[in-house]
Order: sequence, then C-alpha cells, then structure tokens
Amino acid sequence: MPLASNRVTGKLFWYGATVFLSSAFLLVLEIVAGRLLAPYVGVSLYTWTSIIGVILAGLSLGNWIGGYIADRGAGETTVGVTLIVGAIACFGILSLLMLIARPLQSVELSLLSASFIYVLALFFAPAILLGIVTPLLTTIALRLDSRTGHVVGRMHALAALGSIAGTFVTGYWLVQTFGTKNIVIGTSAGLAILATPYLRQLRFRAPTLIGVALVFSVLFVVTHKVQGFANPCDRESNYYCLRVVDEHDYRGEVAARSLILDHMNHSTNVKYSPDDLWVPYVHAMDEIVHLLLPDAASLRYFFAGGGAYTHPRALRHRYRNVDITVAELDPAVTAIARKSLFFNSRNIRIIHADARLVLQSLARERFDVVITDVFHDVAIPYHLTTLEYHQLVKSRLSPSGLYLMNVVDVFPDARLVKAMLKTLKSRFRHVDVWLERPPDVPTRLTYVISASDRFPAPDFIEARYGAHRTWYRITEMLDASGTPLARIPVLSDDFAPVDKLVSTLFTGRAGL
Repeated sequence: MPLASNRVTGKLFWYGATVFLSSAFLLVLEIVAGRLLAPYVGVSLYTWTSIIGVILAGLSLGNWIGGYIADRGAGETTVGVTLIVGAIACFGILSLLMLIARPLQSVELSLLSASFIYVLALFFAPAILLGIVTPLLTTIALRLDSRTGHVVGRMHALAALGSIAGTFVTGYWLVQTFGTKNIVIGTSAGLAILATPYLRQLRFRAPTLIGVALVFSVLFVVTHKVQGFANPCDRESNYYCLRVVDEHDYRGEVAARSLILDHMNHSTNVKYSPDDLWVPYVHAMDEIVHLLLPDAASLRYFFAGGGAYTHPRALRHRYRNVDITVAELDPAVTAIARKSLFFNSRNIRIIHADARLVLQSLARERFDVVITDVFHDVAIPYHLTTLEYHQLVKSRLSPSGLYLMNVVDVFPDARLVKAMLKTLKSRFRHVDVWLERPPDVPTRLTYVISASDRFPAPDFIEARYGAHRTWYRITEMLDASGTPLARIPVLSDDFAPVDKLVSTLFTGRAGL
C-alpha cells in the first residue's frame, strides 16, 4: 500500500527517530552503570556481567509487554506515558543509589552479590520501560504502512543503530566530558522531551503534566537531600573514577594523601617525606631492589603503571642520577598525581600508553629493574600476566636485571599468584613470593613476586628504610598449600583466566 500522505510519512519518521533515540538512551544508561557503580563495587568482569544481564532481562520483559499492550490497541499516548515514566525512573537512579548504598555497604555481601543488587535496583525498571517502546511503535507503524517486512526490519535496524550510537558516544565522549551523574540527568531530560509529542492527545493533559512536574520536583529534593547529585569522583577519566583522600596526623594536619581508583586504595604519598613508603608492598619492592641490586643510585627503572607515582617519587627524591621510565595508560592519573599527590615529574620519562606496547616499542633499551604495578579493580589486566609478556620483560632486562610485580589475591590459596609463579618459572631461574606476615585467617592480601636469573633470594628481608618491617619468602609454603600446582594453568595470551583464578575475591567476603 503506498503511503497516504506526507503526514503519515512524518509520523513514520518520528516513530523511527523515537526508536533510535530510546535505544540509544538505554545503552547510555548501560555504559554509565559501570562507572556509576565503580566507587561502590569496582569494575570487573562480574560487575559487567550483572549490568549486561539485568539490562537485557529488563529489555526482554519490556519487549514482551510492549507487544502485548500493542495487540490490545495501545497507541501514541501509551508511548508518551511510557517514556515519561522512563524519564522519572531514570532520574530516580541518583536518589535510589544513595538510599541503598549505605545499607548495602553495611551488610556483609560479596562484590558479586552487591553488584547484582545495585544493578537490579537501579536499572531494571528503566530497561523494562525503554524496552516497551520498540515493539509498541513498530505495531503502530504497521497500522499506517502494511509493508510488514519493511517496517519491522527498519525498526529493528534503527533500534540496533541507536544502541551502537549510544555505546560509542557515551564511551568515547560523554563520560569524560560531562560525568556520569550529569549524563543520567541528561538522559532523563531527553526521555521527557521525547515523550512530549506523544502526550498531545492525553486526557487531562494539564493536570497530568503538573503531576509529572511535581514528581520530578520531589525527586530533585530527595536527590539533593541524600547528596545524589554529588560526584564521588574528583575526576572521571576514560578509565577510572579518581579520588584523592587526605590522611591526617595527630595534629589534624594533612600528612599524606591516598589515591583511590574506583573503589580501591592504590597508594599513599607522604607530603614532606617522599621516601617514606607507607604502603607495605611498595616498601617491599623498594627493599628487594636494594638488597639484590646494591648500586641503586645508578639503576635504570621501568614502571608498568604509574598510579600515585609513589615509588618513582621516592627514587627521584633519593637519587639524582637514577633513570626512570613510567608507562601509565591514563593521563588523568598522572595529572591528579601532579596536582594533588605531591608528585614532581621533572626528569621522569612518562609515556601515556599501554605498558606492554611501550615495552615493545623500546626494543633497543635495557633496564635494571622492571616493576609491574597495574590493576583494573582487584585484578591485573590479563595481557600483563602472560608468558609472552614475561618474555618481553625479560628481553628488556639487563643480564643481572630484576623483575618485580604485585598481585592481589586471597590467602592462603592464592591461585593467581601460583599461576604467576608457575608462568614466571618457565622464563626466570629464581622466582619468589613475599609477604610481610602470613595472617591467621583467610583474607585478601597484596603479594610481591620477584624474578631474576642471577639472584637467589634469602628467607626474609628486613627494612633498611622507613618503617620497621620484615617480609618473608613464602614460595615453598605457597607451593605446598591449597590448590595443587598441577591444576594451576600456565598463563598465555591464548588462555589467561585471571578473573576465574581470583573469583573468590568477588564471590566471597575476602574481596571487600
């Protein structure tokens, strides 16, 4: 059947635009969900699984409801009501987040359980409401254009294109430009504007719109009261929610500052004493270098990961001639370290790129010490754990070079640490694991791993600088306890199940 008029053509165009935009808004919410929850549960494979699964479930239910009510005569007014309720549900995310965050944090839940509850409470309802739009408008469009395949195919294509556009625009531009909470507010406003043309035939339109305005006003007041508009991040980058926390001395003055990436405390910089290393694993790596490579003043260092730049800052303060190269993926991390963490980057070469790619590009350079201190939430990015990466590190080390890395894992059955140990032993002669003190109860710990071809390690190391600490070599104890090494994989680019190996950090209390 040919299209009846320009009016019909205009309606079909607007239906398609609505499907495109509503689908884009849903994917905006999905991408924002990961960042919005990062300060509370971090960002991991398990968090994203909850986000994607819950939103798909809501979308599926919404599609079913949309088709059901469409078959019973629902029209444009229903589309408008659905979009305006979706706008309210979207705006309510901010107040609801603050209302449930404190109770959830006070309950002993695993990160996996907590992330699922957050996502279910905040994003399931908006996903249902936005899921209603596409099948409902598709059915309405078919009342105007009998070309079933043409209409259905176009609507599905527009929904997919909207989803793609929402994903790319949010990930590449919106988050780092406007911040997550402003994006949620903007999405709510966009849905409300999108709803307006569909409400022109609504009975009692003026009272209804006044009621909607009152609902938004109440939500605004509640959100403001519970500080739902406040951004917990000092800065949002392409990669992290970055916060700096003051650490006070007994006089109440700022003695140090800690960098928090998402929900993890990364490191602490002491204000007037750069070589006072408060964080035990940083202190341990510094002491291992001094023990095994006594001529520390003339060494060449490569750091995979800058973070708070605690260790490079200490070395630069201590030694004039030390050569330091840092590969830090996120320029915002470097910027906040310079601005708020007492870090002076003068005479330190900083390259803002992935550490593995940087090492590959430095084919002609050799380093005395390579330190990998890179985390995405509690897990190391898998491509920095593999046999191929360790071989690359070894190729960039001098013959007497030392490789150090820190790994977050559970105690006593540290499966990821064992996998790292097993993988490194295939490339280095001497590989050891260090802890300040083995605890009495299962918990989350930061292990330090050392690898070299020349230096067998002692049974323990006592600190010569800063706080009095002792680190013990637990390599043999780790080998003999927990999961047998035969069941632990060698990590490679083809198979590096990092999240599986540290899964108890997300499914148990140890990860909190």
